[in-house]
Amino acid sequence: MDTQSNSRRHFLKKIGGAGAGLAAASVVAKAADSTPSRPSGAKYMGDFIAPKLDTIKVAIIGCGARGGTHFNHVSAFEGTEFVGICDLHQDLCERAKKKVLANGKGKRHQNVKLYHGDKHAYKKMLKETKPDLVYVVTPWEWHAPMAIDAMNAGAHVAVEVPLTTTIKETWELIDTSEKTQKHCMMLENVNYGRDELMYLNMCRLGIFGDILHGEAAYIHELRGQMRHVENGRGTGSWRTYHWAKKSGNLYPTHGLGPVAQYMNLARGDDNFRRIVSFSSPAKNHALYAKKHFKPDSELNKITYEGGDMSTSIIKTTLGRTVMVQWDESSPRPYSRHNLIQGTKGTGAGFPTRIALDYGKDEGLPEKLFKALAGDRKHTNYHGWAQGDKIKAFYEAFDHPLYKRMADVAKKMGGHGGMDAIMNFRVIECLRKGQPLDQNVYEGAFWSAVTPLSMKSVAEDGMPQDFPDFTRGQWKNTKPLPIVQ
Repeated sequence: MDTQSNSRRHFLKKIGGAGAGLAAASVVAKAADSTPSRPSGAKYMGDFIAPKLDTIKVAIIGCGARGGTHFNHVSAFEGTEFVGICDLHQDLCERAKKKVLANGKGKRHQNVKLYHGDKHAYKKMLKETKPDLVYVVTPWEWHAPMAIDAMNAGAHVAVEVPLTTTIKETWELIDTSEKTQKHCMMLENVNYGRDELMYLNMCRLGIFGDILHGEAAYIHELRGQMRHVENGRGTGSWRTYHWAKKSGNLYPTHGLGPVAQYMNLARGDDNFRRIVSFSSPAKNHALYAKKHFKPDSELNKITYEGGDMSTSIIKTTLGRTVMVQWDESSPRPYSRHNLIQGTKGTGAGFPTRIALDYGKDEGLPEKLFKALAGDRKHTNYHGWAQGDKIKAFYEAFDHPLYKRMADVAKKMGGHGGMDAIMNFRVIECLRKGQPLDQNVYEGAFWSAVTPLSMKSVAEDGMPQDFPDFTRGQWKNTKPLPIVQ
């Protein structure tokens, strides 16, 4: 960690100077002018630690595809007791209960209650079951209202991505978390992927040098979900209408979350400052509907206005840049980019590849240097180390959390095990009295890309300033540690 601190000081000195310092101060002051004051009695949640819970009473709202992953994992972990399961559909509630009881092996979850048939049935569940932790796994527009209700009912909340959809509800959610002193963590599972954890570890060790730039994306062709509109159930039954009417980055957090933590954004070093965004024309959803559905289908009556590809550039307080892209409609392979670039090299994803600029005596582990340089005196950064060579990086820099959890991840799965590790950490932190790996402000900043990008697109790429959801306290928040 000393290497990281020295690197940061050098970076600030190198790019800062008096002019940059004054500019940064001006940006902070401008953001502060438009920031609502913290309500009386509310307290900052950046490094918040809740009292330990030996047994965590858990409830879940939403038992569909993602909900199934969460209730399966959480009910299998020791120290949990499911008390409530809620969904619009009775059959999904009953399926969830069956799995939860099986995971409890007749010893836990015996008093779980089911709530269904009404969009507001979750409120009755909160009142009757009094959970310690609520999972919110519902359509996007319900995330913030349900999380706010759960915190006001006395529960910590784990919310599927995105955390919020508007700036107004983001402030309401933050104020509620600070007032109730309850955790509100967005469930960004990609932060727990093996490569993402390794790159985080390498950034903390200073392997990439001073970090300058990142690239993040969610490029995932999902037009097949449009069929859910016709059967009335499934993600596409509501997501299709978001695709149709909103032009911007509607799903930024899978790519952005890891890159933001590599850079320590909103955690002491740097923060989100400004974003500019553009969208391509909207073509692919209409073409897909015309090809795959009958002319009189509801899907062919929709006017699709949301651009197929969204591209944004974020500039941070220190002047670093992050490119963020989103596209769920174009015929191309899946990618999150996952690129982090510094003065000593670059790590990227899809495929996993690394390029480093190191001489023989510049601190790179000898075995790794030899794998990259062979008999030369310097690594070849004009070509990527990938394929079998990446194994040497795993051996040298696999994150301690991944190494500890690898067997559990393999056994329980969920996007290659990242879901299992994430859910385990939520429970572990609450039971041990540790800060959660993602605080409420990180989820707020990552999710704020959606409304800010939409506004930028509507204004033909005009820059939009990020609100400072921490009210200036990001500068005193500790970077996420390398969890052992």
